[in-house]
Amino acid sequence: MTLSLRPVSAVEALAGALRQRVLSGEVEPGTSLPEQEIAAAYGVARPTVREALAVLVHEGLLRRERNRSAYVPEVTLADLDDLMFVRRPLEDLMATSLAGRRVERADAALDRMAALPAEAPWSRSVAEHMDLHQALIDAVGSPRLERLYSTLAAETRLGLVRLRRVYEDRDVLVAEHRDLLDAIAAGPAEAARAAVTAHLAHSWGAE
Repeated sequence: MTLSLRPVSAVEALAGALRQRVLSGEVEPGTSLPEQEIAAAYGVARPTVREALAVLVHEGLLRRERNRSAYVPEVTLADLDDLMFVRRPLEDLMATSLAGRRVERADAALDRMAALPAEAPWSRSVAEHMDLHQALIDAVGSPRLERLYSTLAAETRLGLVRLRRVYEDRDVLVAEHRDLLDAIAAGPAEAARAAVTAHLAHSWGAE
């Protein structure tokens, strides 16, 4: 069976389709993505597959090693704990800077998340989640903070794939982020930082 693609460039469409499968958890960590199998499944040429995979490797969603097909990297609980160890100070800086302010772009991302239909793939929740947090970081106005935060994006997105098991009810995820945005907007800085700390202390689920 040939799977359908959106009417955009073949590389972009294929990269988007594979990205959705990875971020929805359909392609499990450790799973290889052989070029020949993908080409046959989507009805595209192998050079198109190669370029699409390169896009996802560049984004950090896939890994490629010599003499091995591209694959979805494993992100362990230890990896995620370390990710939070590095991410918390950056989010603390954000909370201190934004305390007492509303960030319209973050509110818009939350509204889009809340409006997702129940059958929407988890990858769309991941996208809005990332947009929300990136909007907060960008609102600080520090290019260096943005640069540091961007280095964590790939692992964060892969970590969020695990959360589909923790947040089977998407309304809970929306409510938690609404509380976070409200706490930052209300201030003061100490309360905003406390809200960020509590927000980042969620469970990633079992190994």
